[in-house]
Amino acid sequence: MSTPIVPHVTSEIGNLEAVILHTPGPEVENMTPGNAERALYSDILNLPVAIEEYQQLSGVLNMISQTFQVKDLLTEILLDPEIKVSLIERICTHEKVLNIKEDLLSLNNKELATQLIEGVAIKRDSLTTFLSDERYALRPLHNFFFTRDASVTVYNQVMISKMANKVRERESIIMDAIFNYSPHFKTSTINPMNTWHVGTETFIEGGDVLIARDDILILGNGTRTSTQGIDFLAEQLKTQKGEKHIVVQQLPESPESFIHLDMIFTLLDRDTCMIYEPLLRHENSYATILMTFENGIVKEISRQSGLLPCLKSLGMDLKPVPCGGTDLWQQEREQWHSGANFFATGPGKLIGYARNVHTLEALNKVGFSILKASDVINNKTKLSDYEKYVVTIEGSELPRGGGGARCMTMPIRRSTVAW
Repeated sequence: MSTPIVPHVTSEIGNLEAVILHTPGPEVENMTPGNAERALYSDILNLPVAIEEYQQLSGVLNMISQTFQVKDLLTEILLDPEIKVSLIERICTHEKVLNIKEDLLSLNNKELATQLIEGVAIKRDSLTTFLSDERYALRPLHNFFFTRDASVTVYNQVMISKMANKVRERESIIMDAIFNYSPHFKTSTINPMNTWHVGTETFIEGGDVLIARDDILILGNGTRTSTQGIDFLAEQLKTQKGEKHIVVQQLPESPESFIHLDMIFTLLDRDTCMIYEPLLRHENSYATILMTFENGIVKEISRQSGLLPCLKSLGMDLKPVPCGGTDLWQQEREQWHSGANFFATGPGKLIGYARNVHTLEALNKVGFSILKASDVINNKTKLSDYEKYVVTIEGSELPRGGGGARCMTMPIRRSTVAW
């Protein structure tokens, strides 16, 4: 086996070296319109089309980076009997289904990994289970292809997320096991679930964690990341020397397309960002807060006049590109389908949905070439021929899950950016 990867992410735009993905499987179809909302979906997906679209994302990433699949990593660690027992006990205890523990232990590692992701069918062996409306003892992880949320590389550590919704908590437990036991990684993890004083109001998800620079974190505060979750992450910075900054952007509770900061704001290049203008440029009641740390001590907490002015005061003068272009109607439509949710594979090198045509036009106007993922994968287009570009993937089904290219990627390692 090759040398284990030491996590290292000090920006959103450093050249991508390693990333964790999860190709959507039957778990995304293991729901009905009646329980889609409980699964955090606004619609149900067509799996064959979703996979076809996802393969454009993974196909491009396979060409430029080392990629890992969650299911493969999970299957591998479950070969170890001690890890298998420990993980099953943790999941069954957490989800209060100890009655199925022995059934899970009897499965081989491959089948166990499959069921932990796709769901474990309920056994109709008692009056209670016979009369239950539930289909699963362990519900499917419908959202796991959004690998961004359950864990996040913060500088040289991996933070395991404390998810806001119970239906997603097993994702974090699985990622915790992977980072603690996989031979592919050499890292220390920080996990709010393992901290005794963390309360029920503490939750934080990767879609709200943006690493702007090695001294600046930008965090969203909304329905998925609480102030207590931000305080937990801030506590981890207290071992850091020098001056560090956390910029907190408050988010609306509705609509659901605003669930994470990266649905309204992503970093594209050293001097360029994507924004949803109605929220970040117009007057509103959603505060921007700057927390400044000096050698681990909170030096100052202050309210700022907005996200972009705050970043400018810290030496990041970013040119905003409007999601949806200049028309308010199109801005709202394209933000709904993850039009602001771009994933940078390097400075000025992006992946996003082809459907958001007005957003792509806005990017093209500021110098980004628009390339088709299918052409890149088939070697009709060479990425090395372009300095700045957006690789577009098809997106008729994937956006129905509520996320874009950044949501579907969990970078483990990026090169350091020369600012």
